[in-house]
Amino acid sequence: MKRFKTAVAVAICVVLAGMLGGCAVGSYQARSVDLKTMLVNPDILQKGTGDQALYRYVNPKVDLKQYSKVLIDPVMISKDGELDAGERENYQTLANNAYVYLTQELAKDYKVVTAPDPGTFRIQMAIVDADSAKPVRNTLSTLMPIGIGVSLLKYTATGKQSGVGEITSEMKITDAMTGELLGAALDRRVGGKELTQLWSSWHNADDGLKYWAKRLGFALCGMRGGANCVEP
Repeated sequence: MKRFKTAVAVAICVVLAGMLGGCAVGSYQARSVDLKTMLVNPDILQKGTGDQALYRYVNPKVDLKQYSKVLIDPVMISKDGELDAGERENYQTLANNAYVYLTQELAKDYKVVTAPDPGTFRIQMAIVDADSAKPVRNTLSTLMPIGIGVSLLKYTATGKQSGVGEITSEMKITDAMTGELLGAALDRRVGGKELTQLWSSWHNADDGLKYWAKRLGFALCGMRGGANCVEP
């Protein structure tokens, strides 16, 4: 009987996948984000559409074909002064991971450099906010029918499921030599339900960082007229 109940719960999770972002989704875009920035003036940002960042800016004069190199700054934490020691350690781990993901992704198409050169654009990224998943609540709201119902109600009201994590980040792209602003984005992603990661507190936030790195690579590929751009 216990195995039967578990099987039924998993089946319900699969049925609800489309509404809740999927049983095997690490993160998906949130419905909204607070317009708070540290890298650019928020007044220049416009609401994105479709799969674009929630807020974004693209310099209409930008020509990415002139860039063959990228300079990636260490990822910043915008609320560092508000964090206790444990929180700061978790945020720093996310920041370190974000730098690795950006480097790995952009190195596919650009030479990664450590100092400004002609033909170099610069990436600056800041983690604005992050929240870990709550493993017990996440498990109950994924495998127990009552918990699934509660999670569905929360998703309907807020766009975020019960017990999952989230992350908000800001990104700025400039010409490394002149400082001219080429683009900027502010986005927020919330956790989906992934059965193999129910007890991983920071999986959702980390998945968001992986997605943004791939999304940036895809966007840059399209802007320079690449032929084989892979959408994440």
